[in-house]
Amino acid sequence: MAYNLLKGKRGIITGALDSNSIAWKVAEKAHEEGATFVLTNAPIAMRMGEINALAEKTNSKIVPADATSVEELTNLFTQSQEILGGKIDFVLHSIGMSVNIRKKIAYPELNYDYYAKGVDVSAMSLHKMLSVAYKMDALNDHASVVALTYAAAQRTFPFYTEMADIKALLESIARSFGYHYGLRNKVRVNTVSQSPTKTTAGTGIKGFGDFFDYADAIAPLGNATAEDCANYCVTLFSDLTKMVTMQNLFHDGGYSTTGVSDLIMKKAGITEA
Repeated sequence: MAYNLLKGKRGIITGALDSNSIAWKVAEKAHEEGATFVLTNAPIAMRMGEINALAEKTNSKIVPADATSVEELTNLFTQSQEILGGKIDFVLHSIGMSVNIRKKIAYPELNYDYYAKGVDVSAMSLHKMLSVAYKMDALNDHASVVALTYAAAQRTFPFYTEMADIKALLESIARSFGYHYGLRNKVRVNTVSQSPTKTTAGTGIKGFGDFFDYADAIAPLGNATAEDCANYCVTLFSDLTKMVTMQNLFHDGGYSTTGVSDLIMKKAGITEA
């Protein structure tokens, strides 16, 4: 059921690769709620994914942009305002990449060139995006920016290697820019710490399937799906959350605040089944 929560709002959604992507689900939900938006991704990701099908489904335009390039981000915000007919009301930052994880390099042996690339793509890109929009005055009053993160920024998950550090930086950028943008024109900047989610990127992490099941057994509500996350993002884009900013919001079924569950205790043989 749609509620027209985003009727008349204009947005930019990054990172939609395929129908498993959280960004893909966000685009579908935003469209259902009455928003118009531009889809964007890096050219190489667009060649790998199915973004054209999403654009057709949501009646959206695509503006390719490398999020590490200030020049391309400037073009993205310029074209988006021209296409949508005004300033931007919401932005989804759903961008992440780790060559170290892809190559299965353990944390103590990280390749620093890969590390720097991951920082630039996955965290600094948020700063660049917000900085470009700030200088262009591209975001409307009370606009909302949401970046997707993960609880590894607060807790250690060995398999997540340097992405834990990078997500911590991402969350810090959201807080810092949220302060400056809030003073300027009441723009909100938040991060959403989502459950392990069976996206194309997530399932590429070694041991992801086992950890997905573990998190699902810990969380009282179970793992939040990509669709659940999309619904939550829509509320953060809407006028219902105008006073929420500079927050890292856990959307994980209670996983982040549960020490241990009865189910895990029983599986470990610590209590009787």
